[in-house]
Amino acid sequence: MTTEVENTLKVAKQAFAHFTHGLATGEWQTFLDMTTDDFTFWFPMGKFHGLNQGKERAKEFFEYVSQAFENGLKLASLDSITSNEKTVIFEFRDEGNLLGKAYKNRVAVAFDVRDNKICSYREYFGSDGKSY
Repeated sequence: MTTEVENTLKVAKQAFAHFTHGLATGEWQTFLDMTTDDFTFWFPMGKFHGLNQGKERAKEFFEYVSQAFENGLKLASLDSITSNEKTVIFEFRDEGNLLGKAYKNRVAVAFDVRDNKICSYREYFGSDGKSY
């Protein structure tokens, strides 16, 4: 593994730890502090469907996530991590209560790293939200 790949993986793993902490607690600032000023994110559905730009939009999105999962969303398992010089993909399972109903899902999130920060986030999921 090259030094660049190792550094990208290190930064992304730290960001993922802050990301899962945010999911569980609603405290997103440490994750947001790791994002670049021109941060973008892509989400597959709803109010934030498609490409979104900027930290303020990201803050709005993560606050929305915390409202939807009022008691937090817990990481059930981290199934795989794939990385290269720029991107790290985390595949995981999560569970919680979505708007008061039991929720389980398989998710993949991709973090792009630039200058030791996360410059882009993309989320992909596809289960029915109730089972793995």
